[in-house]
Amino acid sequence: MKISKNNAEHYIWGDQCDGWRLVKNNDLSIIHERMPGNTHEVRHYHHHARQFFFILSGTAVLEVDGERIQLGSQEGCEVPPMVPHQMFNETNQDVEFLVISQPASRGDRVLAEK
Repeated sequence: MKISKNNAEHYIWGDQCDGWRLVKNNDLSIIHERMPGNTHEVRHYHHHARQFFFILSGTAVLEVDGERIQLGSQEGCEVPPMVPHQMFNETNQDVEFLVISQPASRGDRVLAEK
């Protein structure tokens, strides 16, 4: 079945951010996310999930274990399990990106302290 933002399961997270579940399996998750300007995710880590964040449009900052990594369009970064991370959109423009998790990260998220 062909999948897109138009027919994928949609949800809202954080402060008016969007997510579309493109692949939703226990062993693999692919989510297309949109963060409006000046929003951020909470700092967290996953016990089992390895994640790859890939920017489709816009610019984001991915904080990985205390290191801030600026990611532009068509750039990505891998985050291993047990490593605290947090996504920021510090611009006035939307940022859209893919989050690929293996295994799926649902139920595997733990809030992290700074």
